[in-house]
Parts: sequence; C-alpha cells; structure tokens
Amino acid sequence: MASYSSRVTADIARWLQAGLIDASTADALTRDVEANERKSLSFGTILAMMAALLFGAAVLIFVAANWEAIPRLARVAALFAIIFAGYVGGAVLKTRDHAAIGEALWIVAAAAFGGSIALIGQMYHLSGDEASALITWGAGTALAAVALRSNLLTVASVGIAEAWLFLRGFDYFRRTEFPHLFVAMAIVLFAISFWTRSQAARHLIILSVIFYLVLLFTEYETLQVAVPLIVVSALLFAAAIFAAEPVDRILQLGGRLPLHALIGFLTGLAMIQFELASESNNSGFGIASAIALAGIVAAIVLGGRESRGLRWVAYAGFAFELAIIYVVMLQSMLDTAGFFLAAAVLLGVLALVILRVEKRMKLPSVEGAAA
Repeated sequence: MASYSSRVTADIARWLQAGLIDASTADALTRDVEANERKSLSFGTILAMMAALLFGAAVLIFVAANWEAIPRLARVAALFAIIFAGYVGGAVLKTRDHAAIGEALWIVAAAAFGGSIALIGQMYHLSGDEASALITWGAGTALAAVALRSNLLTVASVGIAEAWLFLRGFDYFRRTEFPHLFVAMAIVLFAISFWTRSQAARHLIILSVIFYLVLLFTEYETLQVAVPLIVVSALLFAAAIFAAEPVDRILQLGGRLPLHALIGFLTGLAMIQFELASESNNSGFGIASAIALAGIVAAIVLGGRESRGLRWVAYAGFAFELAIIYVVMLQSMLDTAGFFLAAAVLLGVLALVILRVEKRMKLPSVEGAAA
C-alpha cells in the first residue's frame, strides 16, 4: 500500500495536470509534504540496523577479549578506526541514498565511542567514575549529532542523558548530591533537537523532565515541586488547545503538547495525593482527587477528539484515581470479598465510560462521512 505522502504527491501531480492548481502551488505543496513526511522503517532497514549494531558490538568484544594481547598503540588505533569508519562511512552512505544504514553506522560509532571511554580509561588508569564517563559519552554523541545533523544520534544522546539521570537518581553511583545537572543537559539537548529536526528527542526530553521532577519530589518530599508542575502543565495544556498553531510552530511537537501537559498535570497531582494520603484528615486528599478528576474530564472534552493518545492517558489517569481513592478512603469499610466486588464495579464503570466516550468521539466523523 502506498504511503500517505506518495498518495498526496500523486494527487498533486494530477491536480496540476488537470489545471486545478498552478506550478508554483504544486511545488510548494510537494515540498511541504516532503518536509513533514514521517519516515517509516521497513523490515529490511531494521534488520540492517540490527546487523550493524551487532557487528559493532562484536568488534568491541573482540578488542576487549584480546585486550592484553594487543599492543597499547594498536588498541587505541583500533578503537579510533572503528569510530572514524562508522561516522565517515555513515556519511558516505547518507549521501548515496542509504540513509537508514548510514544512521545505523553512526550509532555503531557512538557505541564504539562509549566503549572506548571505558577501555582507554582502564588502560591508562584515568581518574573518574561511571557517571563522568556517561556524561562524556553523551556529550560526544551530542556533538556528533550536531555535526552530522542526525535525528537518531540526537535521540541516542537523550537516551544516554536519561540513563545517567536514572542511575544517579536511584543512587547507583553512590552520589553525594542530587543530579541537578540534568536540567542544563535537557535544555542543551532540546535546543540541539531543533537543529537536527528530531521531534522524537523533544518528546523524550519532556518526559524525562517530568521524571526528573518526580525524583526531585521523592528526594525532598516537598509540595513546592508538585504545585508548580500542576500549574505549568495546566497552562501549557490551555495554550496547546486554544493557541495550537503558534504553540506547535514554536515547539514542533506534532500537536502532542496536550498529551505531555496532561501527563505532567496528573503526575503533579499524584505527588500531592501520595503526600496527603497518610494524613488522618482526608479533606486535602479529596480536594486533590476532585481536581484530578475534573482535569481528566476537561482534557477529554477539550482535546480528546483530536488525540487518541490523550484519551488513553486520560483513561489511565481515571483508573488510577479510582484505585487510589478506594485504597485511601474506602479500604477500611470493606473486607477482602468486598474489595473484589468493588474492583469489579469500578472496572465495569471505567469500561462503560471509555466505550461511551469513544462512541461520542467517533460520532462526528461518521455524520460527516454521511453528509
């Protein structure tokens, strides 16, 4: 089946031939379709990328396994040769219309760079820890992404930054301070993503910032993290709904800012609910729960029709709210049998609500098709 962009391009050619549009309009439409085309990976391309990654891993393992037998200068030369061959070979393939394989070679080179940091550091007994090595690896990958203007390398550098945040946040590196450096890393990578045209990287960065705020909340257990997250998320959601075109022109998130804003909004309220759940007076918890449910309804009404992903996030949030409200406010009233009965009723209500909402969301499109 032909892709959407192929069908539109064929339609543009047909409209031009029929005299419905002029040549300049046809050229502008074609360029716009090509600029906004969402490239999909074929099965063969995926296999090629996997083969390239496995080849790079095999070479690194071979070098590591024979580390003592290889002369020191040859070790360094071999590692740099892998990096050079990956980046240069990928660039050559990109210019010859083998973009996916070229990007795969760039990933091999980035992986080789990370392996080289560990192996060379071990060889020369360089001071530093794993966290510093990850930062160096991420910075090198980000520089390569800028130099090569690579979407995939940008995503890889974001992934390395997220790995560093995860490991530091959960005290894997025996940290002495909270990883506030991630804020600067996120800002730099977000700016790089515009240069490399990596929308996927921007989505990952926003989600990782929310994760950073969750770690910050668990570290300091303060509502000063949750309340600003709720307010900012609500404002971003409103801006994305009522000024969708200019906001998306600036952030270039493909119209998915409402989804991220809803995730941030529900995450902030979940922080407050967990903080207030242990209190004997449940009035604060009840207010937070009511705000969460009202926000979910408002999100579905305002943005659910245009975004199926937003609706499913709202459904998941609704299910979470039902569960936490039951656990905090109703569990003392029911025994084990009552728990299962209440869970069955709640799930039935949730299913009914989802079915009715989905039916209402599809109704206008059906009526439009009939008209």
